Formats: sequence, C-alpha cells, structure tokens
Amino acid sequence: MRILGVDPGLTRCGIGVIEALPGRKVRLVAVDVIRTAADMAPEKRLMRMAEAFEEWLADHRPDAVAVERVFAQHNVRTVTGTAQVAGLAMVAATRVAIPVALHTPSEVKAAVTGSGRAEKAQVQEMVRRILGLDDAPSPADAADALAIAITHGWRGSAVVPLDGARTQTAAQRAWAEAAAGTAARAQAARRRLAR
Repeated sequence: MRILGVDPGLTRCGIGVIEALPGRKVRLVAVDVIRTAADMAPEKRLMRMAEAFEEWLADHRPDAVAVERVFAQHNVRTVTGTAQVAGLAMVAATRVAIPVALHTPSEVKAAVTGSGRAEKAQVQEMVRRILGLDDAPSPADAADALAIAITHGWRGSAVVPLDGARTQTAAQRAWAEAAAGTAARAQAARRRLAR
C-alpha cells in the first residue's frame, strides 16, 4: 500500500510517500518540504499548497493519505494556517476518492519511537532507521511527514500479507468495503488528474 503523509504547515509543509509492506516493513518513495514565503498573500500561499498536493497525488498515486491532526496551541495564528493546510490536503485526497486518516502527534511519536513524548531528533533518527536511510530526513517537517505515513502503514488495515491471506477486524472489513465501493470513482478521478 502506498501512503502519502502530510505534516501540515503554512511556511513549511512536510510531505512524504512510503510503501507499506508485509511484516511492518516500509520503503521510502519520495519526501520533500513544500515552502511558502511569509510575505506572500495568505490566499496565494494556500493556492501553492493546494497545487502541490494535487501534483503529489497525481505523481505518486497513493492508496491513502495520512495527515497530522491539528491541535490548538498557544499561537492561534500559527494553528490557523496549519489547520487550513491540513484541510487542503484532506480535500485534495477526497476529490480523487483517496481515503484520509488523521493521526495525533503523540500517536505518531509513540508508533515510531515507542514514546508519545519523543523529541523531534528522536523521531528523525527512528524514521532514518525504519526506512534504512543513510541520513535522517531533514528538516524535521520531512521526517514528520514520513513518520505520519509509517504510523498509518502500521495500523494493521494498511498492510496485506504477500500470500493475500488475512484475518480482518470489523474496522478493517469496513475499510476494505469502502475502498472497494469507491474504486471506480477513484480510477475515473485519477484518469482526470493524469490528463
């Protein structure tokens, strides 16, 4: 399963794609940071983000999009931009019938490091190890995007064993039925994106 992870931010938005393989193995496909200048008009910054999400979806054709869930922080101005970017990622995926999942920062940290209170450097190092990279993804936004994708890949419903055998939970069955029900729409939407 190919998963696109998004660490939303208006100035720097981490974006990464992984392949989730059987046995909790993952492979890096692509990673980057989408940047917008603080002196740009807000609507132009958001348009740049929306265009970038559409490009990544068309180029990498993920099976799922995982976005970090935005929490209210002390700086309302920062959280507003972050929430707007998260919304753009969710809308871009939904327009082409790709399932979207939200993961909290502590959930992501716990999944990749074993501790929900891990520091950014720990997340970067564990992402490096998990993906077998020579260097840790940098900046932290890039590593966070990959960590979000890895978390989603390790949730159980995202990975199918090589032999196709599987024991499904009710939630996994619901996910599979929803995915099957939207397959035709997703294929048509992807064809439109490819034009």
